[in-house]
Amino acid sequence: MNNLTLFDLDHTLLPLDSDYEWGQFMSRIGAVDPVEFARRNGEFYAQYQAGTLDPVAYLEFAFGTLARFPRSQLDAWHRQFMDEVIRPALKPGALALVQKHLDAGDLVAIITATNRFVTAPIAQEFGVEHLIAAEPEVDEKGDITGAFIGTPPYGAGKVVNIRNWLEARGQSLEGFARSTFYSDSQNDIPLLEAVTHPVATNPNALLGAHAKARGWPILNLFND
Repeated sequence: MNNLTLFDLDHTLLPLDSDYEWGQFMSRIGAVDPVEFARRNGEFYAQYQAGTLDPVAYLEFAFGTLARFPRSQLDAWHRQFMDEVIRPALKPGALALVQKHLDAGDLVAIITATNRFVTAPIAQEFGVEHLIAAEPEVDEKGDITGAFIGTPPYGAGKVVNIRNWLEARGQSLEGFARSTFYSDSQNDIPLLEAVTHPVATNPNALLGAHAKARGWPILNLFND
């Protein structure tokens, strides 16, 4: 069986937080109240960095914002977001790392607490077919309702989501001789502990200290 390779997205493959930057983008273009939205977006981002985020509360905020607009408008804005924010931030080292695992025939997936609306086009930029992300509920027209589906892929929820995804494929985490997960954050320690080859990637201070204590490799992709 092929090896399994998993990537976190924000601050792991991207040198930014796509969820936070989407909120900043929405404020800049005037789609949301810039003062109030920036305040709440900043509060949630600080909680994420500190490891105290309530993922349900954040998803209700994020999906509630998206639900204000028809999907056609959101998609048009996202194309602008990709051109102005995401593509200029892509780093050769991150693109090359993903491609190395794809070329090796690994089963590759990105797993992120950021929602699918924001991250699906980004996963495509990396050439990754499989994305596990926070799932918005959509109506029969494809518009986002404001609700979310399933378990938020945050903290231990990432392990739940990976196991559910593999089970749906008739596979299991333990069925791979080698499973690798790249992440920057202490929030992902549960999944890092669950794979055979955890890699602290551009780690924050808390994960960096944990990785050193456990003897995990540390990789820095954003030195170019």
